[in-house]
Amino acid sequence: MKLTHPYCNYVSNLKDVNDVDKIYHDNHYGVRIEDDNELFGRLIMEINQAGLSWRTILMKEKGFRNAYNNFDIKKIAKYGEKDFLRLMNDAKIIRNKLKINAVIYNAQEIIKIQKEFGSFRKFLDFYVKENKNDKNLWLKLFKKHFKFVGGEIVGEFLLSIDMLPGTHDTKCKVIRK
Repeated sequence: MKLTHPYCNYVSNLKDVNDVDKIYHDNHYGVRIEDDNELFGRLIMEINQAGLSWRTILMKEKGFRNAYNNFDIKKIAKYGEKDFLRLMNDAKIIRNKLKINAVIYNAQEIIKIQKEFGSFRKFLDFYVKENKNDKNLWLKLFKKHFKFVGGEIVGEFLLSIDMLPGTHDTKCKVIRK
């Protein structure tokens, strides 16, 4: 059966409907996330992707969810040395001390953001008015608040949660707008 609307190039040749890349593309990529814990979970995954393939991260998503208390910001913000060691020994996630420390630090920063803005989502919405589609302004903002966030991480995070344009090819059948 031929599709009347093609997929984005990077998934157009994936035939297996259970392929993690296809599932992510069709159901999650470019989808606005309201829940702060899920937003943080996406940031955790983007941080961990640095230097690796996105497919590797998608294959480990359940491991990340389990290891990081289902991305619960309040719990992660309270992690101490025992939790750090547990994470460093968990083969179901990326065991990189800089990335693990960044996740814990960033959870603590999001708690501060939530106190000031009411939620991480409201923080992003507030700054989208100022930063619009300027990736450099977003990068400065993220570097001010978070650790282990470079241009690629920030850009992909914002694309993945529908804060920057260009998530899908213009004729992709999953465009939601």
